[in-house]
Amino acid sequence: MKANAETPESSGAADILKWIIAFALLAAAVVGNYLYGELSVVIRTAAVVVLIAAALGVAALTVKGKQAITFAKESRMEIRKVVWPTRQETMQTTLIVLAVSVVMALVLWGIDGIMVRLVALVTGV
Repeated sequence: MKANAETPESSGAADILKWIIAFALLAAAVVGNYLYGELSVVIRTAAVVVLIAAALGVAALTVKGKQAITFAKESRMEIRKVVWPTRQETMQTTLIVLAVSVVMALVLWGIDGIMVRLVALVTGV
């Protein structure tokens, strides 16, 4: 990822206005879905999707939105560099984790049984 020492300056009032519009669009989606509950589910769903997309579009125009998009693009490039385990490695690791979990469960069960007997012995119950 890029290590930028500089941060882009926000446009202040314009960014605030864009965020207000984005939140207003989201609120309109929620309130509209509630108020028009008698309409078809397909129409309401389409309206909510359109309003959410519009809100995301407006938010993407802000400084923070542009930074988030840049971060997502850089993250996608980094994820391509990951060496994923093979199916065999995944299965072996999973089986090891399961075996260790079972062994630890048995050990803790044994310790619990011993502790219960010790407490019963000391308290006379």
